[in-house]
Amino acid sequence: MGRNLMGRNWMRVMFPPLASFLAFAAAGCGHAPGYPGPAPIPPGQVVDFNTLYSHNCSACHGVNGQNGPAVDLGNPEYQALVDDTTLRKWISNGFPDTEMPAFAQSAGGMLTDAQIGAIVTGMRQHWGAQNAFEGATPPPYAADKSGDPHDGAQLYKSRCAICHSSSSGEITSASYLALVSDQSLRTMIVAGRPDTGQPDWRHDSPGGKLTTPLSSSDVDDIVAYLATLRNPGAGPSSPASTSTASPGRAASSPASAQPAASAHTGGNQK
Repeated sequence: MGRNLMGRNWMRVMFPPLASFLAFAAAGCGHAPGYPGPAPIPPGQVVDFNTLYSHNCSACHGVNGQNGPAVDLGNPEYQALVDDTTLRKWISNGFPDTEMPAFAQSAGGMLTDAQIGAIVTGMRQHWGAQNAFEGATPPPYAADKSGDPHDGAQLYKSRCAICHSSSSGEITSASYLALVSDQSLRTMIVAGRPDTGQPDWRHDSPGGKLTTPLSSSDVDDIVAYLATLRNPGAGPSSPASTSTASPGRAASSPASAQPAASAHTGGNQK
């Protein structure tokens, strides 16, 4: 009987430490060297916005949607101006006349429809804002008619040239304009680019002060004027001081041809 009592006492003393050791050893096996980790998520199943944006968008559009050579997606006015259908279209199929490629698998890209939807939703959640236009009604995202380049030249002189006549802010060179589409120019004029100091259509005047907003027709006309400068011999001469692009300014990418940040411009825009 004494022997049995000693055995029971030994178990009471030794069992708790032994049980703890075994539990610890079992838990640590999963982290032993050479032990396989969690299976990686297949690329086509990644739907985290930050991951998708950093791998597919940030190189051109900048971290947090700002300060890249392409349109600042982090601009709340841009997010309010462009609808979901349009964003999906540009992401899926690319943007004509710019360096923006197609990302949808159906167009030769790498992203699924679900991933493109996650990017659009994530942009809205991160960078959209209620009442981004403060009750004002902006000109529509897309042009509703062809503009008059002669009227646009005068509007450019009175509303734009004071900021864009210097070499750092000059946007009338054929080299720069070759990298941006008419829609890109329209988007910048209407929504502005806060990351470079470009005002929106309400403040597009000397000093960026609040003034009579540009109408949709005004924007059409300015874009039409700038479009003629892609081929300098095809349209009205610039009423402001403009320079002919030197060979050194020709570029193969938006980043290399983009004017400085103080230029109030952007490169591969949407």
